[in-house]
Amino acid sequence: MTLKSAYVPVTEAENPRTSNLSSLSSLEIIALMNDEDALVATAVRAVLPDIAKAIDQIVERLRNSGRLFYIGTGTSGRLGVLDASECPPTFGVSADLVQAIIGGGYDACYRAVEASEDDVDAGARDLKGRGFSSRDALVAIAASGRTPYTVGAVKHARRIGALAIALTCAPDSPITLAAEISIIPIVGPEAIAGSTRLKAGTAQKLVLNMLSTATMVRLGYVTGNRMTNVQTRNEKLRARAINILMAENDLALAAAEAALAAAEGDLPVALVMSKTRCTLEEARRALNETNRVVSAAIDKLPHSQLN
Repeated sequence: MTLKSAYVPVTEAENPRTSNLSSLSSLEIIALMNDEDALVATAVRAVLPDIAKAIDQIVERLRNSGRLFYIGTGTSGRLGVLDASECPPTFGVSADLVQAIIGGGYDACYRAVEASEDDVDAGARDLKGRGFSSRDALVAIAASGRTPYTVGAVKHARRIGALAIALTCAPDSPITLAAEISIIPIVGPEAIAGSTRLKAGTAQKLVLNMLSTATMVRLGYVTGNRMTNVQTRNEKLRARAINILMAENDLALAAAEAALAAAEGDLPVALVMSKTRCTLEEARRALNETNRVVSAAIDKLPHSQLN
């Protein structure tokens, strides 16, 4: 089954500002591209209220045992995979909390699987395969707003009562008609007509940064602007964790290193232990009972343990 429409999105239009691109020098080509890229941040700023609305509803879903799913094909799908994969190391959350589905499977992350986007029923099948339910939130990413795979996923999400958000650069497109919330940064035609990995992809990346980051901040996985739930998987991140311990709990370098070691390399545990003087087991238990939100775990421990 395919989605048939006469709709032609602005993302497919030819850009009069770059019509002589093939006759330009390297410097002239990239100068024109840079001019086009400068339009992206303005387009995203224009839709900040819609992004904030989406974040508020995603947070509500996640606070009630829901999960966040991204879905898309091609560049849009790859951007969803990128954003989802960064959430566990940055915010210390389970890989199940933010998931990405790309049409054609994960092989499509590194090679084109164009035919996958034409199956209007495949998006729903892929969501069902992940156990997607009415408790969850879906961000469906499609620059042109007409990808059958992604539009079908949105319609499935709406049918079962899940939150369905569309992220597209094409107003009044099929996906916006299907979604509950639409985020539409209108970046205009691309430097190369139809090559939506350019401005549209940049706009989508900026919006996804906002969606995931603000959601995790609202859920308590950031303190101030510090990654207080970062996973110490390498020396760079271990050094970052030590610096965070020093700043958050006013510790000297040696004391912060000792605190992280006592917490077996787990920064949230180290923060709770050094702040409350509790044991390793008490800190772990308090974090487990508060979805690993450091401030909530500290508040949960007896006041007699506080410094």
